[in-house]
Amino acid sequence: MHHPFTPVASVPVDEARARVHEEGWQSWSPSGAYALGDKPYRPTNDNWATVCYRPGVTVPEDTFQGEGLLALDPGDGSPVRLWAAVDPTREVPSIRLVVTDGRADVSADGPVKEWTGTTVQSVLADWADSLQLPAPRSAPTVWCSWYEYFTQVTEDDIHENLRAMETLDLPIDVVQIDDGYQKALGDWLTLSGRFRSRAGIADAIRARGRRAGIWTAPFLVDPASDLAAEHPEWLVRDADGGFTHAGRNWGHDLRVLDTTHPEAAAYLTDVFRTLRAEGYDYFKVDFLYAGALEGVRHAEGDALQAYRSGIELIREAIGEDAYLLGCGAPILASIGLFDAMRVSPDTAPHRRPEADDYSQPGQDPAEFTGVGRQWQHGRFWINDPDCLMARPAVETRERWAAHVEATGGLMASSDRLLSLDEWGVATTRRLLGGADR
Repeated sequence: MHHPFTPVASVPVDEARARVHEEGWQSWSPSGAYALGDKPYRPTNDNWATVCYRPGVTVPEDTFQGEGLLALDPGDGSPVRLWAAVDPTREVPSIRLVVTDGRADVSADGPVKEWTGTTVQSVLADWADSLQLPAPRSAPTVWCSWYEYFTQVTEDDIHENLRAMETLDLPIDVVQIDDGYQKALGDWLTLSGRFRSRAGIADAIRARGRRAGIWTAPFLVDPASDLAAEHPEWLVRDADGGFTHAGRNWGHDLRVLDTTHPEAAAYLTDVFRTLRAEGYDYFKVDFLYAGALEGVRHAEGDALQAYRSGIELIREAIGEDAYLLGCGAPILASIGLFDAMRVSPDTAPHRRPEADDYSQPGQDPAEFTGVGRQWQHGRFWINDPDCLMARPAVETRERWAAHVEATGGLMASSDRLLSLDEWGVATTRRLLGGADR
């Protein structure tokens, strides 16, 4: 539902010194400040446009665009200006800025309110403070399987790292099993061949005095899954009656679970209640953009409301005391729902992202957007800058560790712990030990 753009402001700027902050749609969408001569980061292919940016939205050349938030430092000593969504959890207008002959013309396709401040980050923080959210709970420290094992993680890998945490005396609260334990996206309670017992591994983690965490992508469905075969009526459809396309990943054109369908909602509730009953109390829910995609759902209503009600359903199933980390999530539509939130694209053992697309894994894009969204930390949630990787094989590991540490956010290690050298162990121990606990 896109409305026409209407003018909201015209501001004189010093073209050599002005800066514009674009707020991206979701966790992985580039967000940060640019000089007027910079080319803002944009999707380099259609698939990433769906999976990592605001789907269905293209931005004209020579135009800055923020989703729900756009800030301008005019560069001439006058106040920084911010244009912000009026009711960000219900409507997130696109806000555009074009510079011509020393003036910045700002327009939006929905209602915005103007704020002024002294710096880009401070005016964004002032706006966030005005929403008067309760302070987020401090985050546990985490070890996550993803950046070492990816989808090939095994139960034995978890046991090896559990032992290594003790041997190396690492202050890790939560051991989080990432993608790879499940048979397919959608078939969350059916194990892949690499795991023997989900409850058993949770018991083993807890027996060593740590908490058990688990990853899901609750709104994504693999077309080859049992769920897709047995319950096609649980999937979001497009206007032509086909399935809404959630982008291509894991080698499949993915589908979207319709959480407004009572049976699909009951299934998702059962998944999370089961995981909670098995002893998991830290949940990383990922690829959440899918829940906010436009489409024909069982219940009438707006995609953002369907998304929020889907997250509320998960929270109800896991209980208030469980810790909920979002990722790949539409940022403004997620306000008030999460304990912690990934605020950047994935990091990687390398700096540069594929095709120089700043939504893709790499330390450069993770740093750019992580810095650009620092103002959210402690206001909306605990920021997750993504995992520390301190093993010798990681490019510029010292610089990446310094970035993670500087955010003050969620501290998570994602190495095979026995592969750490002396620097890696000391750095991991320091960052996790100094976390805001």
